[in-house]
Amino acid sequence: MDRLETRELAYFQAVADELHFGRAAARMGIAQPALSKAIRQLERRLGVTLFERTSRAVALTEAGRVLAREARVALDAVSAAALRTQRAGTGDPRLVLAMKPGGDAGLFPAVLAAYEREPDVLPLEVVFDADSARLLREGHADAALLYSPPDELRGLDAETLLTEAAVAVLPAAHPLAGRTSLQMADLAGETLHRKPAEPRTMTSISELMHLIALGRKVAVLPRLLTTPLRDDLTTVPMADVQPISLLLAWPAHSTSPSVAALARAAAAAAHPARTSWQPG
Repeated sequence: MDRLETRELAYFQAVADELHFGRAAARMGIAQPALSKAIRQLERRLGVTLFERTSRAVALTEAGRVLAREARVALDAVSAAALRTQRAGTGDPRLVLAMKPGGDAGLFPAVLAAYEREPDVLPLEVVFDADSARLLREGHADAALLYSPPDELRGLDAETLLTEAAVAVLPAAHPLAGRTSLQMADLAGETLHRKPAEPRTMTSISELMHLIALGRKVAVLPRLLTTPLRDDLTTVPMADVQPISLLLAWPAHSTSPSVAALARAAAAAAHPARTSWQPG
């Protein structure tokens, strides 16, 4: 079978998103019959049915759900590749690292020092954004410091730097503050913030901690993001939340020497923390 074309994937993705051929055709700027024909041709090429069609509804088949996941990754990768290529062609090429504000667990100075010892690497530029995974996927960054969970790692390679048990961050006077451990059910009814940084709503970890101290939120975070802890806050281990890992991530199959150098630097910087960290 010939390789799938990005145009085919884009047409398919539009129908998968809209579950309506008319809306998908309008979104793609083509006639509905042409879109329907393109989807039928794609199904014939793949030898599978991608959509269940009735007079009233369009639904993805299991094969369609798989392609919907993979097509989004592929289309994002193509767009990101174009943007990275354009950035590399500027007169001042740089390696761009995205991270959440306050989301480096204190590792970045050591990472930067190790990276700058690498020979023949691009200058490193750091951009801060609560949705650093988006910057990486869209090609605005070459690597990112992410947390898993919740960040989605599909289509990315990653080096795990730290893994820590999750803790609930509560006001010191909170009724649950004296517990030895908590479960998610105990936080029902709270305004819960579970991500290390909530896209486009949280400026920094310090802002989140301030909101918790005011009683506006509680949070479930890796312990490293809570230190040093304000005197008016406390942490309680979460018994039913999986550990959270800090990772350096980059596009899968990247061949950039500078990205490889950054991965080596991050691993070297994290090694002492790995050996000394003890579960909280």
